[in-house]
Amino acid sequence: QLQLVESGGGLVQPGGSLRLSCTASGFASDRYAVGWFRQAPGKEREWVSCISISGGITKYVDSVKGRFTISRDKPLNTVYLQMNSLEPEDTATYYCAALNTYPNMMYCPTGDNRMDYWGKGTLVTVSS
Repeated sequence: QLQLVESGGGLVQPGGSLRLSCTASGFASDRYAVGWFRQAPGKEREWVSCISISGGITKYVDSVKGRFTISRDKPLNTVYLQMNSLEPEDTATYYCAALNTYPNMMYCPTGDNRMDYWGKGTLVTVSS
């Protein structure tokens, strides 16, 4: 069993920055690739970014490329999503999710993958 807890959401003005954290606890948390997803009110859930177990492979949805950066700190079992140049369209609840891809250290799950575990989400509101 793996538990995921997101943090770092909040209210920010357009053009501002936030860093979201996803901290994992439980058995073999280092065997999981991680994805970030978001869901805006009245919209379907959208895949945002992913990072492989090794951290060497990262991917982003086109709308956040160049603005968001995903990274992972293995000793802390934490995955970060640094979000810069935030836009009102980024307003959503952000979820992290984990997929056991071991022993494939380079696989990066996208929206087509069925993730194994989900966090409860953290709300990001971009507004002036």
